Amino acid sequence: MPTRRTRFTLLDLALAALLAGVGLYLAFRIRVGLDYHWNWSVIPQYLLRYDPRQGAWKAGLITQGLFTTIRLSFWATLLATITGTAVGVMRITKGLFPRMCGRSFVELIRNMPPLVLIFIFYFFVSDQIMPVLGLEEFIRSRSQGTQAFLHLLFGPPPLIPPFLSALVTLALYEAAYIAEIVRAGIESVERGQWEASRALGMTWAQQMRHVIMPQAVARILPPLAGQFISAIKDSAIVSIISIQELTFQGMELMSATYLTFEVWLTVAGLYLLLCLACSLAVGRLDGWMNRSRA
Repeated sequence: MPTRRTRFTLLDLALAALLAGVGLYLAFRIRVGLDYHWNWSVIPQYLLRYDPRQGAWKAGLITQGLFTTIRLSFWATLLATITGTAVGVMRITKGLFPRMCGRSFVELIRNMPPLVLIFIFYFFVSDQIMPVLGLEEFIRSRSQGTQAFLHLLFGPPPLIPPFLSALVTLALYEAAYIAEIVRAGIESVERGQWEASRALGMTWAQQMRHVIMPQAVARILPPLAGQFISAIKDSAIVSIISIQELTFQGMELMSATYLTFEVWLTVAGLYLLLCLACSLAVGRLDGWMNRSRA
């Protein structure tokens, strides 16, 4: 396929000038109309600060929230991918019971507001499941090294139980959409592929493993990338149960400093960087898979 040369036209220049003009106008209206005094000089200390007592640089409040968002998005995406793939496969099996279970899960989760799910799982998982499992006691009884490792993976040990309830909620919510993506990808594989693999004497599991799923993955990956990005953005909703992720830290910082625009523009920029990094990573993976098939 021939490469297309990128040209900068007068229309591009006009659009760039229009966008710059809109940005300057909005900044002017904020400065004059709202009598807002910009103060970007204090924002860096909330990203990275120097601790004189320990003699080392530490993550600021916003960066700490960013790390929590990354942890939450990573584990939720991993769990949602496993759960969604299993449910998506259940939806295309011949058995009536697994198909009905898969469909019930998808319809129940997709037709409920995520805010309601957050509260249900927070009060049920944190208040009922965690005490029965003895998770808090288990964490407190671990060695200092184990607690440091858990801190790296899930955040501060005292906050792990509410973090896990938020993680489960977000994972199940995203899994319902991933299940439909997986189902659609599998069903898009031509019927002849099923018939040919069956004619070779393959079992259903062998068909899925060696013939159907390798073709379906290539078709699933682009919409799945969009769902991964959606998981990062949807993680902001868990701020309502005091999970100290990026949005929660932004609200706390705004309440303390009244730097409304500076704080939220910084938070928006960090979300943008996370989503762009995820998009680029999936694009690289898609390109690698295309080269491997070629």
